Amino acid sequence: MPTISQRGLNMPESPIRKLVPFAYQAKAKGLKVYHLNIGQPDLPTPEIGMKAMQRVDRTVLEYSPSEGILSFREKLVRYYRKFRIHVDVDDIIITTGGSEAVSFSFMACLDPGDEIIIPEPSYANYMAFAISAGAVIKTIPSSINDAFALPSMERFEELITERTKAIMICNPNNPTGYLYTQKEMNQIRDIVRKNDLFLFSDEVYREFCYTGAPYISAFHLEGIENNVVLVDSVSKRYSECGIRIGALITKNQQVKDNVMKWCQARLSPPLIGQIIAEASLDMSLVESENPSEDYMLGVYNEYLERRNFLVDRINRIEGCYSPIPMGAFYTVARLPVDDADEFCTWCLRDFEYEGQTIMMAPASGFYTDPGYGKNEVRLAYVLNKEDLANALTVLEKALEAYPGRIK
Repeated sequence: MPTISQRGLNMPESPIRKLVPFAYQAKAKGLKVYHLNIGQPDLPTPEIGMKAMQRVDRTVLEYSPSEGILSFREKLVRYYRKFRIHVDVDDIIITTGGSEAVSFSFMACLDPGDEIIIPEPSYANYMAFAISAGAVIKTIPSSINDAFALPSMERFEELITERTKAIMICNPNNPTGYLYTQKEMNQIRDIVRKNDLFLFSDEVYREFCYTGAPYISAFHLEGIENNVVLVDSVSKRYSECGIRIGALITKNQQVKDNVMKWCQARLSPPLIGQIIAEASLDMSLVESENPSEDYMLGVYNEYLERRNFLVDRINRIEGCYSPIPMGAFYTVARLPVDDADEFCTWCLRDFEYEGQTIMMAPASGFYTDPGYGKNEVRLAYVLNKEDLANALTVLEKALEAYPGRIK
């Protein structure tokens, strides 16, 4: 029998999805499973996007241009201008989700053996994309004790070698919800400029910043304009995960030319998805005269209320702690358990409370060092507050019954 690739063996399992078989089994037993494990919003997709899909009356669903539909990219230029991100239409390449934007960034900018420095916990698929590109991720752990603030620049300097090619950040952060400050972004800028590195910046959650401080994009950092490769997506912004539309934005002409080779090899991003996404952009561009009809404001306020509710409830459970996330719709919480992977599995396999159980993402999967995140979970507050309340009651009851609870 032929052997499979070492690359495939090295690919990590998704910490978000690896417990899915246990969730299926729990549902097969008739249990209600509250999914706090995955960032799948429950809020409705904008009506204007749904109508755009329903109005598609083409006789042929053709390939779109490899770089994406021009009118969509022109509209994105206006969208980014709203956030003081000034780019030209040719700086934007449409991708099949934000994931493809990350993958193409790595493939276009990195050679096998090149190193990327990433603060962690970090989005687990960055590791998978790096393995696909033959690149090496070097991580710097942040701590729940200081709300996952950016580690010191000295820690970054210690990791830089002749093979270091890039730093990657996610801002606002998945999985922690941390929002980098102006000071922290300036420090990243300085080390990128000093060492002539790429800065890959995943900014798909920019619409969800819960602080009075201004949102700082990598494109706001002066002096490194040609170093920045920005990753974006409509998935979470408009509850459109399934249409698979993202974007890669850069002013670096060499990077654009290289990325386009990968885009041409995969032919084109989804046609129908771009039509829906282009229509949905109006939700961020057109301000409603009636605040109650403002889609983005309503989504923002709903996530803010859910965040406050979840964090307050988590911190009322004995032995639990969550910092207050300042962005996105996730938090990483510390639980009084010896092994969060085992606890999350046990909740689905062996526990129920009044016909209910809970699914969470063990935080260990967001770290590369197996010693980190052993008693932490990522929680996505993508359920309505009634379901969140029930889910947190189930979590509290599960912790009371769990044999591996730390007293």
